[in-house]
Amino acid sequence: MRFRNLVATAVIAAALAGCTNETLDSVNLSSVKNKTEYQLSGKMVGKMKELGMQKTSPILLRIFKEEGTLEVWKANASSRFQLLKSYKICAWSGKLGPKVKEGDRQAPEGFYPLYPHQMNPNSNYYLAINTGFPNTYDKANGRSGTHLMIHGACSSSGCYSMTDEQIIEIFALARDAFKGGQENVQLQAFPFRMTAENMARHRDNPNIEFWRMLKVGYDQFEVTKRPPQVNVCERKYVFNQESDGSFNPAGQCPAMSTPPALQVAMANFDKDYQRDYQKALRKYDGMVWYEPSEAERKAIVAEQRKGRELAYAPTGTSLDAGKLMKVSDLEKRLTAQKEAEEAKQAALIQKEALEKATRDGKAVPVPQQSPIERPVQQAALQTAPARKSFWNLFSKSEPEAQASAPVNAAPAEPSAAQAAAQQPAPGQQQTAAPAEADPQVATAPAAGSETAPAEQPPKKRPFWKIWGN
Repeated sequence: MRFRNLVATAVIAAALAGCTNETLDSVNLSSVKNKTEYQLSGKMVGKMKELGMQKTSPILLRIFKEEGTLEVWKANASSRFQLLKSYKICAWSGKLGPKVKEGDRQAPEGFYPLYPHQMNPNSNYYLAINTGFPNTYDKANGRSGTHLMIHGACSSSGCYSMTDEQIIEIFALARDAFKGGQENVQLQAFPFRMTAENMARHRDNPNIEFWRMLKVGYDQFEVTKRPPQVNVCERKYVFNQESDGSFNPAGQCPAMSTPPALQVAMANFDKDYQRDYQKALRKYDGMVWYEPSEAERKAIVAEQRKGRELAYAPTGTSLDAGKLMKVSDLEKRLTAQKEAEEAKQAALIQKEALEKATRDGKAVPVPQQSPIERPVQQAALQTAPARKSFWNLFSKSEPEAQASAPVNAAPAEPSAAQAAAQQPAPGQQQTAAPAEADPQVATAPAAGSETAPAEQPPKKRPFWKIWGN
């Protein structure tokens, strides 16, 4: 028994050793009386002291969509920012790439200042911080959208959604920073960590030029560990630029320059980056990254929804759902997806047309292809009662009971096609046989025939006999 307990203790210790700080320091919401006044845990405050941070010192938020991560960085005594805590984003909608218009389900990418008035303690999603989208850059480029948040509830339609336990802690960190005098918290939202390898992997993405622009700010933070100063001119971001002129978002950039110390530091950084980028290009030669859809990301975390409310909708990460592929294989996959989408749209249009025709009382158009499977159609024909032929309407000698004969029985009257085949050509004399003629008697040979015709089998009553007697 004692040995078993020791083994169990060792297993638990190993599991705890592999846990993230977030798991060990999870908030117990049942004990929270006022969510806006929640005080950070003793472990969190202790970690701040170890890193030389004040409780009210400035913070910075960084988001990396592809891996589904939100990081909180905090300033130390030398005003350089260090990573304080990393959170797993529970849900973000859309794909990699910036938000462009209302309703596109994309989550914003770029640099966003978060002010105290953007904190929403009364959110329907527990707590929320408005990203401020569209920012100056977005407006200059005609991008639109509203209510793009970082919030709780783990459900997203263009937002970055956390769990309630996560958002209450992030909210408290921002609140304390504002109390310490921070004017705004910088949110840096990126598609992925802009390393040389990741940039090479996504080199064929249509958003690559936009991402290269964001990378300048990303790199400068990596080097300085201070939030870059952000301006917009000529409809593009510019970072840490000194100028005597003003920055017009849609107008021409003023004369500007990079501080000498930053210029030297960035030159060394760029040299190493270019070396690593060329190495990554060789690694990914002939390969391309398949960026998964939101549905594909959701599929890999479907098990997480079981037993929870419907509103709980984690979306998984692009790294888990995407993959590297050969260029030819990706082209085939994208073509198949396009054809499937076109077929889906065509079916939807047809359905709407049928519903509209039914509502308006019009004749319902017949689809080009019947939805009933062929075996079902054949079975229906075999069980349906036989209809009385057109010729039977004039037949006096045809018994009425023959109209209900089985379908597979020999018909008493020839079909319309057979009757038409028996009619003489135009101009040819037509001779009606008497109604009492013996069916065993052979007919006379056709004009011009040199041999007598062979004995004919009993003939059915021709259609012209309907006028007999």
